[in-house]
Amino acid sequence: MNLIIFGPPGAGKGTYTSRLSALLKIAGIATGDIFREEIKQNTALGKRVAPFVNTGELVPDDIVIGVLEKRVKEPNSKKGFILDGYPRTIQQAQALGKLAKIDAVIRIIVPEWIIIERLSNRRICSNCGEVYNLRYLKPKVEGVCDKCGGKLYQREDDKPKVIKERLKVYEKQTQPLIEYYKRKIPLLEVENTEIDAPPEITVEKIMNELKKANIIESIEPQ
Repeated sequence: MNLIIFGPPGAGKGTYTSRLSALLKIAGIATGDIFREEIKQNTALGKRVAPFVNTGELVPDDIVIGVLEKRVKEPNSKKGFILDGYPRTIQQAQALGKLAKIDAVIRIIVPEWIIIERLSNRRICSNCGEVYNLRYLKPKVEGVCDKCGGKLYQREDDKPKVIKERLKVYEKQTQPLIEYYKRKIPLLEVENTEIDAPPEITVEKIMNELKKANIIESIEPQ
């Protein structure tokens, strides 16, 4: 199956994508993570996208579409994928439609105050990319990844000034995609209104919605 997960920055998409990917045995693809890794490695692509990523602006469609086209053709995407951070424009959605059939869109709905609080407390492993939150998903050792022992860091686009810009960009350019997909495929909406709710609760809600929409036959145990 091929899924898209939507939601504003800080909605928890990365956390839910990694868990859903494991449960559903499909690839989790986050274009933002791909770009950040390219920036870290100082590649030609990384140099092109750094000015956009570091200021919270959208990376130009032609770059994003090219990166995604290459990624979905990789072996681990053959059984399906869940996209986090793509598409962000109608043009990207149209390009995606030519690459793969999308079975459902998952929309995470979160109040704005929760988004700001979450993002300011989010930390990422510099080695494996695991996501933590200093409020409700803390590492066992401060500043150290539980999985690989890598150093945790705060993304530049999780700073308050950039957060506000990212929210503006989301509302202006990404929100219309909800209407675009609503007319085409199942749109599954899941609310998260508690800031300290464990991610497993939202994942369970998503799995239930997938079952109701007959996207999956049964819900695997958490």
